[in-house]
Amino acid sequence: MKIINIDGKEQGNIDLPQQFKEEIRHDIIKRAVEVIQENKRQAYGAKPRAGKRSSANISKQRHDYKTSYGHGISRTPRKILSRNGTQMNWVGAFAPNTVGGRRSHPPKAKRIFLKSINEKERKKAIRSALAASLDKKSVADRGHIVPNNYPFFVSAGLEGIEKTKEVKKILESFGLKDELARVEKSKVRAGRGKLRGRKYKSKKGPLIVVGNDCKLVKSAANIPGVEIVQIKNINCEMLAPGANIGRLTLFTENSIKELKEKSLFI
Repeated sequence: MKIINIDGKEQGNIDLPQQFKEEIRHDIIKRAVEVIQENKRQAYGAKPRAGKRSSANISKQRHDYKTSYGHGISRTPRKILSRNGTQMNWVGAFAPNTVGGRRSHPPKAKRIFLKSINEKERKKAIRSALAASLDKKSVADRGHIVPNNYPFFVSAGLEGIEKTKEVKKILESFGLKDELARVEKSKVRAGRGKLRGRKYKSKKGPLIVVGNDCKLVKSAANIPGVEIVQIKNINCEMLAPGANIGRLTLFTENSIKELKEKSLFI
């Protein structure tokens, strides 16, 4: 696999690690992504006593004092709205079909969303997603604007760049100018999300994988659509957002070195 320096020119070649030679299994990748997404969900639900905080006890027996017997009314739970001696003026309460009553089947906060995945399966999914990220057809099918010389690895010099504008210029030299323009556009979300602090939806752009914590982690963070991650922290959701395989990914020399030396995901 060829290596490109920060000037956009070929610098040499590097052997492809065995992690990139895995068979592409969309089903396993999808399962791994779903596990990550489920484990990030936050429990929510209605208050357990919501709609049940009114006294709605009304007897159905013949000789009780507060009884609905003989009034020709249904057995809906009711509360006393007003009274005149033994004459009660009831109104429906508590039941789902009454005003102010409980919901029929509210979301319950005690529900458990957590899922698990076998460790071998998780690692296989990551290897499979790594292989898909170097498959030009899969990357193009996902919607990325792919450079002609893709796939390639990037020299370690990229990790030392401190300025955001320099990082953007280097990415454009790799042939990613159209891709960066594509992800820069955002659109207004449909639905209630506009009221909840997530008005705009943005697209997923290039993923840059580095060896260890470096200056690039901060300098490239503000480029729209671009994500930076250390190779040890990579997962299937980053490599295949939404379980769609083939994210355009740039691996640095140091990340490949780290992958080989520590035998990650094997």
